[in-house]
Amino acid sequence: MTNDRHDRRQQEKLQRRRQRRAQRQAPAPAAASGPAFEFPGIMGWMQRNMRVLFLGGIVVLFLSLGAGTFLSTNSNSKPRPTETPTATVTPSATASATPTAPASPTPQRTYSAAPPMTIDPNKQYEAVIALEKGGEVRIELLAKDAPKTVNNFVFLAKNRFFDGLTFHRVLQDFVAQGGDPSGTGSGGPGYFLEVEKNTVPLDAGVIAMAKSPAGVSGSQFFITLMPQPRLQPDFTAFGRVTTGMDIVRQITLRDPSKPNQPKPDVIKSITIVEKG
Repeated sequence: MTNDRHDRRQQEKLQRRRQRRAQRQAPAPAAASGPAFEFPGIMGWMQRNMRVLFLGGIVVLFLSLGAGTFLSTNSNSKPRPTETPTATVTPSATASATPTAPASPTPQRTYSAAPPMTIDPNKQYEAVIALEKGGEVRIELLAKDAPKTVNNFVFLAKNRFFDGLTFHRVLQDFVAQGGDPSGTGSGGPGYFLEVEKNTVPLDAGVIAMAKSPAGVSGSQFFITLMPQPRLQPDFTAFGRVTTGMDIVRQITLRDPSKPNQPKPDVIKSITIVEKG
């Protein structure tokens, strides 16, 4: 009897050891495939498809960044030429004082206002442009057709404003542009001119003032090398070459927007001749 009881205890111990060993070797229960709580409706659908939405967002972000990079690197790959006589002048403070003739030998290059009207539109005026390298260009100024513009040009020329300045922008079969104190296309006398309109065609050898978004330049002018009818709506002729068009066409070609350009031709002087 005692032995039987002892044997049963041994068997029970052995059985318990086997059960513990089996529990230790059994794999852990798998985690639930879904969340413990699921939202209803569209929120539930988004909750169930979170992984797909996440991957889709990454794809969309990658494509958008790639497209933006392509556009930014290719939008300026072929810049359009700017064949317009522009003067990128920064407007100055409101003009108030009346300019006066310079007393010193050094030309005055900055004024606070456009000059007052001093010419007689019924008279004839001629501008004689002398180049430092040689050559002379005579221009009939159209005082009746553009009196304010002619008055301004005469004032600056008489005060030697143009002496030593250059033809900084000269494009083949287009225009020869000069009158910028900075020589870059961004300078001026410190003021802008009022817009004048007339019907004088922009044929070859016509002189007109350049302009910028801020207004008509007070000093930058251009001479057309060929007829420019497309410029007619935006620019006003105030003179025409009578002698020396061959000299105008020999002015050194240069585009200041491009590197390694030749030195510009220098304006030695612009003299005004009054005729009766």
